[in-house]
Amino acid sequence: MVFLKTKAMVLECFNAPLVMKELEIPVLEHSQVLVKIDAAGVCGSDVHMWKGEDERTPLPIILGHEGVGTVVEVKGSKNYVTGEPVKQGDRILWDRGVTCNACYACAVLNEPWLCANRKVYGINRAFQEAPHLNGCYAEHIILSANTNLFHITEDIDPAVLVSASCAGATVAHAFDHHTVPFGGSILVQGPGPLGVYGVVFAKYLGASQIFVTGGSENRLELCKEFGATEILNRRTTSIEERREYILSRTGGRGVDMVLEAAGDPGAVHEGLKLVRKGGAYVSVGFSQPPGDCKVDFFEDVVKKNLKIQGVWVSSTRHTHMSLELMQKNKDLFKKMITHRFSLAEANEALAAMNSREALKAVLIP
Repeated sequence: MVFLKTKAMVLECFNAPLVMKELEIPVLEHSQVLVKIDAAGVCGSDVHMWKGEDERTPLPIILGHEGVGTVVEVKGSKNYVTGEPVKQGDRILWDRGVTCNACYACAVLNEPWLCANRKVYGINRAFQEAPHLNGCYAEHIILSANTNLFHITEDIDPAVLVSASCAGATVAHAFDHHTVPFGGSILVQGPGPLGVYGVVFAKYLGASQIFVTGGSENRLELCKEFGATEILNRRTTSIEERREYILSRTGGRGVDMVLEAAGDPGAVHEGLKLVRKGGAYVSVGFSQPPGDCKVDFFEDVVKKNLKIQGVWVSSTRHTHMSLELMQKNKDLFKKMITHRFSLAEANEALAAMNSREALKAVLIP
């Protein structure tokens, strides 16, 4: 054991500042991996958890489900998803969610994202739960034996990689369900990290028209740098103006696919009317209950023979897809990191994400 103690920012009460704690690092159990955190992503979901809006969040907890780090110690043997052994000094990224591989969703449906026993670092793993270092807002984390790991072999800024296991993997899951036709059109609703990944995936898959709607001009302009062909600011255009514009650019049909990444019922109501007949509406933006969304199911769904797909979290396959895409576009994705903070500044990082001052904030312990 190299380190006897470590530090972590702990959420003890909702809507209260995180508290810095010095903690002892416990002795590892078989196939556990002790990791020094090199970068921890501050996700929009973390803000909801800090506010007590996510019913999965136990107290106290070390937040942070997006992490990249360096292996300090491996107890016994542990392999990467590629089969190679994990070694001390390796830089790694890991699946944020750990599934049981035994419940109905895992074993019968082969849909691990619906695992009834899924445990997620920094989301539903309490501080009291052994081995206690269960979140990324810390100097170290201990990864369980059944956590899937990826070896980062390229020279790449770890801060750039953190979102690959969350926003990137979730959007990969969306395109795994339904893909935009090559040469086709897509509307991405919401220019946050999910929307940015949506733009890049759509471009990579060959979409010729990539529309993005949102309320932040800076984020919309960034989406253009990532490959969006058209941007529409919802603060300076009306719903009818956006509808007329998109229909005029798609032969009056509407887009082949809408990727909802806004988490707003109003976006759903608008987006369903912008999909062509036989198209698809795919939703990744709702991580918390936003209230009811009224839909004219006959006109907007049945009569159009529309496909509607909800997307909940992701699997190891999707993390792999996201990581591959990220590493092919690492210089581009670096532009998504707008703010960097020290571990002690975790409260300031949450505030920057809450105010939307930051597109993506990252802690560098």
